[in-house]
Amino acid sequence: MRQNTFVYHLTAFLVVAIWGSTFVCTKILLVSGLTAAQIFTLRFIIAYVLLLAFSLVRRPFRCWADTWQDELLLAALGLTGGTLYFLTENSAMNYTTTTNTSLIVCCCPVFASLLIGLFYRSLRLRPVQVAGTLMAVLGVAAVVLNGRFVLHLSPLGDALALGANLCWAVYSLLMIPANKRYDAVFITRKVFFYGLLFMIPYFVLFPETPALSVLRRGDILLNLFFLGSIASMACFLAWTWVMHKLGAIVATNYVYLNPLVTILFAWWILSEQITVWFLVGTVLILVGMYLADKRK
Repeated sequence: MRQNTFVYHLTAFLVVAIWGSTFVCTKILLVSGLTAAQIFTLRFIIAYVLLLAFSLVRRPFRCWADTWQDELLLAALGLTGGTLYFLTENSAMNYTTTTNTSLIVCCCPVFASLLIGLFYRSLRLRPVQVAGTLMAVLGVAAVVLNGRFVLHLSPLGDALALGANLCWAVYSLLMIPANKRYDAVFITRKVFFYGLLFMIPYFVLFPETPALSVLRRGDILLNLFFLGSIASMACFLAWTWVMHKLGAIVATNYVYLNPLVTILFAWWILSEQITVWFLVGTVLILVGMYLADKRK
C-alpha cells in the first residue's frame, strides 16, 4: 500500500513538474506569433487525436456516457478544465504581470478545498490542514515575489487569473463524481473533445488562423507536439488517475509546487539565480503540503 501511495504522489509531482516547464514552451509560441487561443486549440487537437487513436485500439470503445446527465458532467469538465481555464489564464498575462498571474493561479488549491468542502462534508479541511494550506500559500508568495513585495494591481488581468482559479476549482469538484463512474482514459478524452467544442463560439466571435509559415517551422512543431502529447494527453490522463487515487484535494495541493519547478527549470536552463526567498518558500510549501495532507 505504501509503495502504491508513493507511486501516486510521484506521478502527481511529475505532472506538476511538466506543467511548470510548459511556460517556456508557451512563451516561445507566443513570441513566434501564435495566440493563446491558437496554442490551446492546437495542443488539444493533438492530444485528442492521439487519445482517440488509443481508445479505438483499446476494446471496448465507449463513445458516450451512460446517461445524458453524465454526458453534461463531462462537458462541464471540458469547459472548466479546458476552454475557460486556458483562455482566462493565458489572457490574464496580456493584462497583468506574470508575477500576479503566477501568484493567483498557484493558490487554486485553496479555492478547490473550500469549494469541495461546501459539497462534501467528509472532505472539509481540519484545523491542521487549514494551517498547512496557509503555510503553503505563504511559501508560494515567498517564491513568486522573491523578496519584492510590490504587486502591480490590474483589475482586468487579476480578475482573469482569479477566474482561472475558480475554473480549476470547479473542475476539481466535478472530477469527484466523474471518477467514480468512468475510467481515466474516457474522462480525459471527453475533456479534450468538449474543450475543443466550446472553442467554436470563441473563434466565431474572434476569427483567427495561425500563419502557415509559422506552423512549418521545426521548433514550433516540436513545442506544439510536446504540449499536445506530453503536457496535455499524458499529463491530463495521469492527473485524472491521480485525483481518483489520492482525492481531489490532496492531488490539487501539488499545484503549490508549480512555481518551485518553474524556477528550478529556469536555474537549470537559463542560469537564473536561486535566492534565499526561494529556499524559505520551498520549506514553507513542503511543510504546508505535509500538514494539508494530514487527516487527523
